[in-house]
Amino acid sequence: MFKFFETLVDPYVEYTETDTPPTKTWPFLLAYSQPFMRVFAVTAVLSVVVAAIEIGLIYYMGRIVDILGGPPEVFWQNHRVELIGIALFILFLRPLLQLVDVMLLNNTILPNFGTLIRWRAHKHVLRQSVGWFENDFAGRIANRIMQTPPAAGEVVFQVFDAISFSLAYLVGAAILLIAADARLFLPLLIWFALYACLVRWTVVRVGPASQAASDARSEVTGRVVDAYTNIHSVKMFAHHDRELDYAKDAIENTRKTFQVEMRIYTIMDAALVTLNGLLIVGVVGWAIFLWVQGHVSVGVIAAATALTLRLNAMTGWIMWALTTFFRQLGVVAEGMETIAQPITLVDDDKAKPVALTEGKIELKNLTHHYGRDMGGLDAVSLTIKPGEKVGLIGRSGAGKSTLVKLLLRFYDPESGQILIDGQDITKVQQDSLRLNIGMVQQDSALLHRSVRDNILYGRPDATEAEMILAAKQAQAHEFILDLVDPKGRTGYDAQVGERGIKLSGGQRQRVTLARVILKNAPILVLDEATSALDSEVEAAIQDTLYGLMEGKTVLAIAHRLSTIAQLDRILVLDQGKIVEDGPHEALLEQGGLYAEFWARQSGGFLQTEASETC
Repeated sequence: MFKFFETLVDPYVEYTETDTPPTKTWPFLLAYSQPFMRVFAVTAVLSVVVAAIEIGLIYYMGRIVDILGGPPEVFWQNHRVELIGIALFILFLRPLLQLVDVMLLNNTILPNFGTLIRWRAHKHVLRQSVGWFENDFAGRIANRIMQTPPAAGEVVFQVFDAISFSLAYLVGAAILLIAADARLFLPLLIWFALYACLVRWTVVRVGPASQAASDARSEVTGRVVDAYTNIHSVKMFAHHDRELDYAKDAIENTRKTFQVEMRIYTIMDAALVTLNGLLIVGVVGWAIFLWVQGHVSVGVIAAATALTLRLNAMTGWIMWALTTFFRQLGVVAEGMETIAQPITLVDDDKAKPVALTEGKIELKNLTHHYGRDMGGLDAVSLTIKPGEKVGLIGRSGAGKSTLVKLLLRFYDPESGQILIDGQDITKVQQDSLRLNIGMVQQDSALLHRSVRDNILYGRPDATEAEMILAAKQAQAHEFILDLVDPKGRTGYDAQVGERGIKLSGGQRQRVTLARVILKNAPILVLDEATSALDSEVEAAIQDTLYGLMEGKTVLAIAHRLSTIAQLDRILVLDQGKIVEDGPHEALLEQGGLYAEFWARQSGGFLQTEASETC
């Protein structure tokens, strides 16, 4: 039975993706709710039916009081069929209806609705550009992906479990009182008007207060995760107390925003108790007065009393449900600041996979300053012939990393073009472009998975033998065999820790190099590919690197000039422009910036000062 309800909706059902999801809360929730519409409709009907049954039972309690006023000796004879029917209904049909209602909520909607939102939100966020991720905390993004689905699920739960039920209950209560005596409806109407004012006062304040509290919690998460992610720097600079103070500011802001939210609830509770007192005295007292006047029966007093006591018990729950509803809407709205952001770096509608035939790269008046007036690249034009090996050097901030990011289409250029075999890379599919470019980065971060998973990331369909060969070529196989993680997994099955933290810098770089060797892409980008290696290991894999370059178009960034001196050409970037271009010997003869860098080398490293961020 559970399985039936749990599988009524598939949270991973195919859907049409959009680059611009709705930015308003209700359209946003409606878009995610499409697979659940039939289930929602049935659940809404059942909520109304359950409320009607509750009102009916109260009505019948009043009828019982009235019929008990007759002669006891004929009571059973006159009413046995009716009583047996009601008893069977209460024992069997009522629990069945409520069970179906509860299972639709608890087993169909709640688990699957949150899963659907989390899956689609994660899928949407993964499509965002690298620049988008660089502008936010990873912890805050993850927090919003995690907190929005349960908040949205709670919104839906309250709609069907509380709001629709309570509205149906109030309508039923009004009908019951009017049927007994229309004058009994008057105190209920007055109470409802005051109650609606209290609800409005609460809701208007809870939404913003809840969103402020949610924003504050996300800020705490971002700051805490930032400290944990950079724990080596925290310890190395002995900034334990500084990080505590940094987190404390956000934690204190969270406390203050939560205090504001809780004050609203305290005022609400105090006002609610007063209103409920007026309801009980008004309806029950009025019913007694009408009975004294001979206008209603004792059963009406009993039903009115039961109804008001039930409403008294329900109003706190209804108010809490409504405030929870709007509070969770605030959490959803806060999460939408991340989840509902449009995808700005998208494939062209007519984009096709890149057709890479030779590996020729052309830059035409390429300009990108990240929206600033300085940094990046400025009108760079360049042609790299098929199979040509080009080195790239320059001071920090000269534009080297910007060129690589644009080549990989992590950003679109502000002006100009990059062509690969005559194809504008903004007109081809991004994934196909990146599949044809292998890159070893200076920051050799790994996934928190096994060594095998990290190497196979380069080519998931590779065989075990191909993976091990790539590791051997990267001089990684021997140390990998010696690895043991805290759970006893060894060798290629050992987990490397978050960002590969359990490996040394040189080990991480060799694993990432093995990954690129396995990928075997026709265009190769090396960004300080051997910067974390000691001289002995670097010398051991130099032949591998040169072998890896064979037949490929190569762009190699290096501060250690000895690693690029043997390449076909060397480009010198300065302030976003190519200021020198030629082979090693020719550049030395020019006596320009490259010659100056070469003369300043100490141990093979380029001695330059950072001028600006790239």
